Amino acid sequence: MRFAHPDGSLVHVAYCTNVHAAEDLDGVIAQLERFAAPVRERLGTPRLGVGLWLAAPAARLLRTAPDGVARLRDALDRLSLEVVTLNGFPYRAFQAEVVKLAVYLPDWTDAARADYTRDLAWGLAALLPEDVTEGSISTLPLGWRADWGEAEATAATIALRGVSEELERIREETGRTIRLALEPEPGCAVETIAQAIDALAPLDSDWIGLCLDACHLAVQFESPLDALDALAGAGVPIVKAQISAALRTPNDEVATQREQLAPFVEPRFMHQTRELVGAAVAGVDDLDQAIAGGLPGESPWRVHFHVPVHLDDGRTTQAELRELLGGLVGGPAPLTRHLELETYTWDVLPGGMRAGYDAALVDGLARELGWLAGALTDLGLKEVA
Repeated sequence: MRFAHPDGSLVHVAYCTNVHAAEDLDGVIAQLERFAAPVRERLGTPRLGVGLWLAAPAARLLRTAPDGVARLRDALDRLSLEVVTLNGFPYRAFQAEVVKLAVYLPDWTDAARADYTRDLAWGLAALLPEDVTEGSISTLPLGWRADWGEAEATAATIALRGVSEELERIREETGRTIRLALEPEPGCAVETIAQAIDALAPLDSDWIGLCLDACHLAVQFESPLDALDALAGAGVPIVKAQISAALRTPNDEVATQREQLAPFVEPRFMHQTRELVGAAVAGVDDLDQAIAGGLPGESPWRVHFHVPVHLDDGRTTQAELRELLGGLVGGPAPLTRHLELETYTWDVLPGGMRAGYDAALVDGLARELGWLAGALTDLGLKEVA
């Protein structure tokens, strides 16, 4: 989906395909046919953006197989889909039965992470629509915080500088500008905006900037507008934004929040949980730890559990997401032109919230995209063909 901003620039909207399990190109194409095309038809939009997630083997095949790009481009064109952004955070097996800490491996101290990112960058340059010259790739915020120190940070910076050189080479050879975006996440080496600013300071901002995930920002209790002001003051570009909402406790249900949130405990993903204790943010690495007493439970919790953005039942950070959207694209010029809807948890939501079959997932994704389109329209943007 494409939206015209009042200043005349184009804002691209996509949904992230990491909600689908696919480890090779055949699987990716099959999932686009099975889900993305029906979502587009449900919305009635002439062209739907997909933020592709490509597991490492698929990314390598896309770059090395003689017909890899052609096969995927043909499928995208046939299904009226387009790609301007990739999710390069999960390396592989993101919809495995248990993911948890494995999603942070390999980190940016491992050469495999840089190799994977290079494969993605070359592939994206070849997949961009003919009338688009800029693409984006989000990546993990260096690594998980455990055993992360100065030596690891230095190694990651060196690796990222190497990728910057590759991105410059891609532009020289293809005319396409591909930029990388670090995505702060609770529990990682970079989890706050201040940490992101510090981590990005030694890197070339022409090539590497920030992926601002609305769920992650809310879980850390960071003000959307303060975050945008801090990034602008530091000269950090917002390469892309992930449109997501976190799980939260309704303010009037603190006494029963363990009971309220218990149904969201599940074995696949990390659900970092935070609570404001005075002016400080206290946290544990998973929701079950919070329920077991790891947090005081005296004020509302926010949980790294991506919940559908169109839901507004007092249990989500939709209000914070709306505020962030206003700051990102509601001003005189958009602060980013790549918006990626990222709700990858449909299969692990509790009870009646879960999308347990194809039609339900298509309907859920379409409802989320419809909500986002309405929010952008309210901010003065207009969908264009």
